[in-house]
Amino acid sequence: MLNALPAPLLGVLAFALLLLNILFWVPFLLVFAAIKLLLPFQRVRLLLDPVLVGIAHNWIACNSGWMALTQNTQWDVQGIDGLEAHNWYLVNANHQCAADIFVLQHLLNRRIPLLKFFIKQQLIWMPIMGLAWWALDFPFMRRHSEAYLKKHPEMRAKDQEATRRACAKFALIPTSVTNFMEGTRFTPAKHARQQSPYRYLLKPKAGGVALALNAMGDKFQSLLDVTIVYPEGIPGFWPFLCGRMHRVIVRVRSLPIPQHLRDGDYGDDPAFREAFSAWVQQLWKEKDAQIAALLAQSRA
Repeated sequence: MLNALPAPLLGVLAFALLLLNILFWVPFLLVFAAIKLLLPFQRVRLLLDPVLVGIAHNWIACNSGWMALTQNTQWDVQGIDGLEAHNWYLVNANHQCAADIFVLQHLLNRRIPLLKFFIKQQLIWMPIMGLAWWALDFPFMRRHSEAYLKKHPEMRAKDQEATRRACAKFALIPTSVTNFMEGTRFTPAKHARQQSPYRYLLKPKAGGVALALNAMGDKFQSLLDVTIVYPEGIPGFWPFLCGRMHRVIVRVRSLPIPQHLRDGDYGDDPAFREAFSAWVQQLWKEKDAQIAALLAQSRA
């Protein structure tokens, strides 16, 4: 364990290991992704997708390795036993910081299929990582405000079709389609600006999940509802690298997806949109209460 080192030195070392891990695995991803791009046939995809996923699993395992070396984290985790590595899952989690992604990947790697996140379209230009996400078929989404969509309603249909095409690729091999319904990381300022009715959560945005269900709802075994709590305070990315993520509480619930919500037009059917939103708001109400209870227990 290296966590006895001074925090700034530990942060530099952790960042170097993170970067080396990226630089080692991404070239392998790009080689096989290029072959898939040049030979866009389903048979080729069926052969190469498991190879790409295997590379990603190894990449995540190496992240877990440097985290074990540099972090002295106490993990309080329930609900991850009995998950299946060869099935389809729709994964939802609250979002507070960059460490959330490392937490999810560390705990769920090889327990369920590879987590594939909805990513903002602009991030495809992020150096190295944008190429890696493209190679792994992560769905890139344009996020327009309601005001913009009212002026340009045609963009809603384009966005929906792009998301359906991305999700259709996931039907070929088991996949965990992962979404942060809040759409952005929780901060007190965002919480106040939204006037969120939840104490520990921002308002959920259900459109991405609705589109994923519309595209491949018959594939998903269940919704994995993940709640992440940092009882000593939400760590920023640099404090996380410096080994200051001392305690993490994670609860995972496997929930059935109501059959009537698996197939519907969220964009153009007001009744369906209302029913879907009511389901999501109930999930959020339960998650908010769960966070409050976990924080109270940790303080006691």
